[in-house]
Amino acid sequence: MMYSKEHILYLNKKKKEKIFIKIMQLSIIIIFIILWQLLTSFNLINRFIFSSPLDIIKTIIKLFKTNNLFHHIYITTIETIISFTLSTILGLLFASFLWHKKTISKILDPYLTILNSLPKVALGPIIIIWCGAGFKSIILMALLISLIITIINIYQGFESIDNNKLKLMKALKANKKQIYFKLLIPSNISNIISTLKVNISMSLIGVSMGELLVSKEGLGYLIMYGSQVFNLHLVMTGVLLLCILSTIMYYLVCILERIIKNKRFSQF
Repeated sequence: MMYSKEHILYLNKKKKEKIFIKIMQLSIIIIFIILWQLLTSFNLINRFIFSSPLDIIKTIIKLFKTNNLFHHIYITTIETIISFTLSTILGLLFASFLWHKKTISKILDPYLTILNSLPKVALGPIIIIWCGAGFKSIILMALLISLIITIINIYQGFESIDNNKLKLMKALKANKKQIYFKLLIPSNISNIISTLKVNISMSLIGVSMGELLVSKEGLGYLIMYGSQVFNLHLVMTGVLLLCILSTIMYYLVCILERIIKNKRFSQF
């Protein structure tokens, strides 16, 4: 395929812009870490309260040597994947049901808003009584945090479908099933992917909160245990590992988005 000179210049400009953005993103992290270490090294901030990058590295090495590092990461990862998968599937199914049943959607609309605004941590003791202090409570906590927002986001995407296209499908005698699979889902791929990006972070937050309440393993547990024994190095290590895990999962969703977009583009 031959490109014009202007198009090549445009592509080179976009490529340079992407490289610049990546460099700046990486630079911000590096500068922040160096500044943090310098402030603690010169006692400008309290090392006991704020920890330091070197102390976090030492803590990670210690966890690795005691075979605890990957175990806690594994537990949190598995719990997040399970809650993310469940909330995505259930959210899509329930949003589809609401789109199909408009009357029920109007009835449940205020209740979804109320449930979404509830402080989920306050329900922790009730969840523990219902499910016990274990895996089920963690998954339920994560679902409470991520499921409602998933339903709302996907359903709003369904409702914002192009009305002209919808009328055209109906004029062509398309039934609900055909409209759903031929128009609704393809038109909402971008919205669903955006919801997945939010959902993965919400699931991780829910899992971490569940681990803070009931678990004896996982990164949330490390943070809680560290705060109980006043080991702020362990607390900051847990927070850092959660950030890294969240970033990895986010970029996995971005890769999925790229694959879907390339597949759709190749069909035309």
